[in-house]
Amino acid sequence: MNQLVDGEWRTDAYESTNDEGAFERQESTFRDWIGEAPPADEEFPAEAGRYHLYVSYACPWAHRTLIARSLKGLEDTISVSVVDPYRDEDGWMFTPEKEDCTVDHVHGADYLRELYVRADPDATCRVTVPVLWDTERDTIVNNESSEVLRMLDTAFEEYATRDVDLYPEGYREEVDSIIDAIYEPINNGVYRAGFARSQEAYDEAIDDLFSALDRWDSVLEDQRYLAGDRLTEADVCMFTTLIRFDQVYHTHFMCNVRAIHEYENLWPYLRDLYQTPGVAETVDMGHIKEHYYTTHPDVNPSRIVARGPDLAFDAPHDRDRLDGEPPKAPSPTR
Repeated sequence: MNQLVDGEWRTDAYESTNDEGAFERQESTFRDWIGEAPPADEEFPAEAGRYHLYVSYACPWAHRTLIARSLKGLEDTISVSVVDPYRDEDGWMFTPEKEDCTVDHVHGADYLRELYVRADPDATCRVTVPVLWDTERDTIVNNESSEVLRMLDTAFEEYATRDVDLYPEGYREEVDSIIDAIYEPINNGVYRAGFARSQEAYDEAIDDLFSALDRWDSVLEDQRYLAGDRLTEADVCMFTTLIRFDQVYHTHFMCNVRAIHEYENLWPYLRDLYQTPGVAETVDMGHIKEHYYTTHPDVNPSRIVARGPDLAFDAPHDRDRLDGEPPKAPSPTR
């Protein structure tokens, strides 16, 4: 894998698996906060038009932040640039000639790594999305998806055009607990399976993944959302894995014990989330499939994009029979 080392781009910089062949994800590098979100940093006040979000439609971690931006109605407050879904040895790049891709609207960079070096000339880190950029201080605020998600949900409330609270009082402890509970076995679990380099590591990841999916399928039998009757950040974090599962992870990452559309409750739950106003337009399945099947030659040397099942995400889901209602605000155009 490739990364920056002392500000220089290296294509042989680190190994993503440990001695037992298990996939290990590196920590994010930039961890400052906006506004009142703890730990508060007054150097980054919440202001409309000041911050810019760099994303990939293909990446589930970046997708979280796009959903929060859309659900909150922050499109006019926080601008966005979208990288190419194909990531070669030079890393994430800007190719505005491709469908649904854009230029770097802030600096006109060719590669996302240029912005990391702009923020820190001696950066030693992976170059990942999402990136939350401060156009006033000309630097990266944060590139940890869970923290960017939380900031978009809580720090820009005065600019939100939709009455959506994904981290409501009375639910916060449970939301944090659920996000922690699904991260390792599900969100990261698909990668642990796909990038495993030993049978033992793969088997452990698969056992953890499907045990967790089975558990949450059971939980969702009697409640509409993961934390009960309210759509929360936990559902956003689950959604970005589930929406990719049958088209990508089931095949590409060998997570083929069962497909999501075969689950009694997870499948209608996924459709319910997809049909929540503001969510569907953040999903770009073309980018998702192109990225995974063409960007990991060690997993898929042929780079052939699997066709996958024809899933009707907009089919009726019958989840409204349970307590809880999704946000009713009209969805914007992307």
